[in-house]
Amino acid sequence: MIDFDGNMINISRKDVVARKATAVGRIYLRKETITAIKNNQVKKGNVIEISRAVGTMYAKNTFLQIPYCHNIPIEGVDVDFSLGENYVEVTCSTTTSYKTGIEMEAINCVNGALLNIWDMVKYLEKDETGNYPETRIEGVHVIKKTKSQE
Repeated sequence: MIDFDGNMINISRKDVVARKATAVGRIYLRKETITAIKNNQVKKGNVIEISRAVGTMYAKNTFLQIPYCHNIPIEGVDVDFSLGENYVEVTCSTTTSYKTGIEMEAINCVNGALLNIWDMVKYLEKDETGNYPETRIEGVHVIKKTKSQE
């Protein structure tokens, strides 16, 4: 049996160290949708730039969405995009100098950017029944996490 009292972990005795985390994920889309993104022809605007802002916002607000995440000082958020034939890959790197890791912020950044992409292009992705047979988000995971003494 697991004894869990449901409290946030106390990090007050941990040392402040430089930390960085990088996460990645993909959204698979129709080829025509990828072309519309590349040519900036999506009705709601520039998918890449708006999704970059959304990803950054998600990283900064992680502690508001995940109850036991600490509100940590985020010193940097880098959101990059790679467009393939039928997907957009989002990579997010987050940095801090603090007492706890920053990987949840990187994961949240990727998720936010991917969800925003879906929202912006959903009218291009729906089939005749209103469903999304080709659209899917996959592979969101941390690819690197580092920490070093300052």
